[in-house]
Amino acid sequence: MTEPLTYGLGPEWEPGPDGVPFRRAARVILLDGDDRVLLVRGHDAGEVTRTWWFTVGGGLDAGESAHDGAVREVREETGLSVAHDALVGPVLTRSALFDFARVTCRQDEEFFLARVDSADAVTDEGWTLLERDVLDEMRWWEIDELESAVAAGTVVYPLALPALVRRLLDGWDGSVEHLDESSL
Repeated sequence: MTEPLTYGLGPEWEPGPDGVPFRRAARVILLDGDDRVLLVRGHDAGEVTRTWWFTVGGGLDAGESAHDGAVREVREETGLSVAHDALVGPVLTRSALFDFARVTCRQDEEFFLARVDSADAVTDEGWTLLERDVLDEMRWWEIDELESAVAAGTVVYPLALPALVRRLLDGWDGSVEHLDESSL
């Protein structure tokens, strides 16, 4: 039987000082040669009609650096390989408080940037059982298309992702913006 507090979210989720499940995570903004960004669409296990798009990534293993976790997550979630020296950043940090499976969760994230070849097959073969339950699809988005979808009501996390991707298209300037999305 899974622990109801965390819906079986995984061992990287630990109760924080306030009792809210917490984890550190690494995320990757994957761009292809046509400046499209690869996003994953998922849904809430506790409210299946609630969906959103987000970048590849996930929780860090015990003792794992965000950089190493980012490389691992890209391989596990997409089947693509990103060399350690091809990962740029972190280009962004984010603190988020969100509801998932009727549980409030807190996550601190580091975002990296990487370029990949979109001709390489993207696969979900490395998805965990939970990911198979709550992730619906992966897709390459042109930035104009993503901005239009967000303007029409499509939910994307982080909320500022379209603007961030647009700024990163010509490369990273070395600055690390912090987003605080910790209000429900």
